[in-house]
Amino acid sequence: MKKMLLGLTTALTLSGPAFAEMLDLEKDELKFGFIKLTDMAPLAVAYEQGFFLDEGLFVTLEAQANWKVLLDGVIGGQLDGAHMLAGQPLAATIGYGTEAHIITPFSMDLNGNGITVSNEVWEEMKPNIPTDAEGKPQHPISATALAPVVENYKSQGKPFNMGMVFPVSTHNYELRYWLAAGGLNPGYYSPENITGQIGADVLLSVTPPPQMPATLEAGTIYGYCVGEPWNQQAVFKGIGVPVITDYELWKNNPEKVFGITQDFADQNPNTTLAVVKALIRAAIWLDENDNANRGEAVEILSRPEYVGADPEVIANSMTGTFEYEKGDKREVPDFNVFFRYNATYPYYSDAIWYLTQMRRWGQIAEAKPDSWFDEVAKSVYKPEIYLEAARLLVDEGLANEADFPWDSDGYKAPTPAADIIDGIPYDGKAPNAYLESLPIGLKGEQIVVGNEVQG
Repeated sequence: MKKMLLGLTTALTLSGPAFAEMLDLEKDELKFGFIKLTDMAPLAVAYEQGFFLDEGLFVTLEAQANWKVLLDGVIGGQLDGAHMLAGQPLAATIGYGTEAHIITPFSMDLNGNGITVSNEVWEEMKPNIPTDAEGKPQHPISATALAPVVENYKSQGKPFNMGMVFPVSTHNYELRYWLAAGGLNPGYYSPENITGQIGADVLLSVTPPPQMPATLEAGTIYGYCVGEPWNQQAVFKGIGVPVITDYELWKNNPEKVFGITQDFADQNPNTTLAVVKALIRAAIWLDENDNANRGEAVEILSRPEYVGADPEVIANSMTGTFEYEKGDKREVPDFNVFFRYNATYPYYSDAIWYLTQMRRWGQIAEAKPDSWFDEVAKSVYKPEIYLEAARLLVDEGLANEADFPWDSDGYKAPTPAADIIDGIPYDGKAPNAYLESLPIGLKGEQIVVGNEVQG
């Protein structure tokens, strides 16, 4: 199979100015999993644009029922790799939930999520939201506007329920971050109680992404945090209003990753490089020429085998806009970022932010020194594999030297206060100092015992 493909690819590409050079692949038939979200786009594009084939890879892409099934498939070997929540490789590696050493040599994207509330909750929030000169709600919208609504529900003895997609998802941590920045406690986890609802003002629970709009419409939850297209779907269906995007919550925050087991990488180093090369090319294609290819990407993603939502719904965010209330469409050119701003480089500081949120809410039950955060990040995020793949692409004329952070120590510059909704800066090299700076959440030696925080 390798020889047949090599001949075909050489014939097709040697006439051009650049072509992918074949690595000696240990495994050329691969199956990758994904969840039906627009940020799986690098996988779909690498397949549809022939970037996997250019590397000699015969890839099958398979939608998964939920994030747990996807993770179990990678750990069990039914999947060779997958589009993953960034928290999944970290949680598995430290043994929170299913234990397995999962790594990521490639970050899938930046931004891409939103927080949506029901129409009823939105109407209750609106009196608490300042308006601009045109009378439109002023963004970003703080959860301080939600706090009186939650208090009103409490006074009526009604729990205020919201949905997120998985306990170690970006969505869980972003929703918690937004709520806490507005003075609402989203609740704690403990080793004995993994609901995450200890001491909560707002009760968060898991709902799979494609089911979010229907669950909201049924009244089971009053709002949710999810990736696209499921916020825009609520607008199109007329059942909910997105109140904030994660770009407004934390400018250019890290989102999904591509995850494989450490064993797979050890046994298939060249295959791993080939996969990362194809994904980098897909990310470049998605962002090049000021998102010129996004229309084609929308058509690809709308197909039933990928996201399967209406093209108009996907285009609402993928093409650089975002619709809040029906008719209130605003320019958000960086709502989905796949390559620029070094989006695909797996930064240790991104990993550490997720670990701080796990500690903040009790999923990491006890205090850890800064050195522990650094060690875990380096055991999971693999920029060295990424840069090796990038170097091959540059040498082949398929990528630009200037587009990669060759001299990085794996840490981003600290995120300034102005880029985060609560005005608290983040420095990945000082995780415990960061935790101390957050007004709600565990810090220092604090632990959750029973229904209270001690220490």
